[in-house]
Amino acid sequence: MLLEMRHINKFFPGVKALSNVDFTLRQGEIHALMGENGAGKSTLIKVLTGVYESDGGEITVEGNKVTIRSPQDAQKNGISTVYQEITLCPNLTVAENMFIGREGGFLVRQRDYEKRAEGLLKELGIPARSTQQLGDCSLAVQQMVAIARAVDMKCKVLVLDEPTSSLDDKEVQVLFDLMRDLKSRGVGIIFVTHFLEQVYAVCDRITVLRNGELVGEYLTEDLPQVKLVAKMIGKDLEELQSFGGAEEKHLEEEDIFYEARGLSSGEALPFDFRIHKGEVNGFTGLLGSGRSESVRAVFGADKVTGGNVTVGGKSVKITKPIDAMRNGIGYLPEDRKRDGIIADLSVRENIILAAQVMKGFFRPISRSEAEAFADEYIKILNIKTASQETPVGSLSGGNQQKVILARWLLTHPNYLILDEPTRGIDVGTKLEIQKLVLKLAEEGVAVTFISSEIEEMLRTCSRLIVMRDRHIVGELTGSDLNEAQIMRTIAGGEAANEKDR
Repeated sequence: MLLEMRHINKFFPGVKALSNVDFTLRQGEIHALMGENGAGKSTLIKVLTGVYESDGGEITVEGNKVTIRSPQDAQKNGISTVYQEITLCPNLTVAENMFIGREGGFLVRQRDYEKRAEGLLKELGIPARSTQQLGDCSLAVQQMVAIARAVDMKCKVLVLDEPTSSLDDKEVQVLFDLMRDLKSRGVGIIFVTHFLEQVYAVCDRITVLRNGELVGEYLTEDLPQVKLVAKMIGKDLEELQSFGGAEEKHLEEEDIFYEARGLSSGEALPFDFRIHKGEVNGFTGLLGSGRSESVRAVFGADKVTGGNVTVGGKSVKITKPIDAMRNGIGYLPEDRKRDGIIADLSVRENIILAAQVMKGFFRPISRSEAEAFADEYIKILNIKTASQETPVGSLSGGNQQKVILARWLLTHPNYLILDEPTRGIDVGTKLEIQKLVLKLAEEGVAVTFISSEIEEMLRTCSRLIVMRDRHIVGELTGSDLNEAQIMRTIAGGEAANEKDR
């Protein structure tokens, strides 16, 4: 046993980020640390690497109990981390990056360092020269140089945090070859990734976290992808129930309201998408699968880099939110505090914001009109607020969501995108929002609904687009709208009832 973390706890104000978590790593193994966003993976790694100090538990390396209060402590105990974002200096050479910050100073022994770097690059099969500027290397090579730096520092435990997110398939294979080489040398590797296929390509064991707690530790060969997805989401396959979705409608070609072909942005890979008038569809998949990035591209919230879009059968160009708004599209964002509400403004001011933008700031909505609009939607949506002048930041999360919904309903959209509209709100308000979505669809509004709760998606949507690794991997309707089929599709088509594996 190379590394043991036992009974690890970490608290933040009002949040228990890790609760009694265990994690073990053996010499010469690649161990996947899996879980959805918010599961506790990053917190556990930051405790291990000294970014955070734990609030309980112990860590041993090679049987010796260690205290890690800083990244320097982690390094002294042979623990190194390579992060998703390259933390080296692109304006320095490969050798300078590998040895910067070491004792003795770089300038005094520059030739020795270049020679040493050249040997290490050759030994690890990294296609770079020691005198080459790091910024001239590909992202994959930069990742490998960061790994080489860790290896030269005699690391025993190497943490790779989403190292493949910016690499193409060939670069990923080169990185995997390097990981396997380090494994053969006895280095223990903790591999964090959203890409399920990569786990099965290179990992020996898998540890799953959910909501800051340990779900379990498994041999990779004993945990098929569909069961891994189930454990990450929190559903036992034997307990899955089939829920009927919203009533499937007979959709005609002429009823298509919005259609995109090859739509892409800085965050979303090219995809095709359509939605009909009066339809409720959804994007589903694990957090990080690309569902939010896709709808942000539809609304122009991220920089659109390609694709053709038609609205109501007419070709349009939507590259920014105001373009979408002028074409009858509204968008409730995933992060209401960052992208939705303006906390210091009143409920009234937040409700009229989109309508005022569309009208133009040189044609202000009168105070009496604004008050009338606010009163109307406070009543329609049952927004609990002392008055329409109350700062929206002082409302509960559910009432803040209702204010954002009111903002878009006031614009009378033809197509409404709702990204996690019920996250963090009470059950009663969730049901109100779900009923509102179905009512809007009955009135002919097209709605895209995204939720982390699969049951909610099944109650609300008549068609689900399934995403994995930022690609659309399936489209489910009718009898296929059930949790087992969703997880099979996310996992790559494995049968949900494979109990013999």
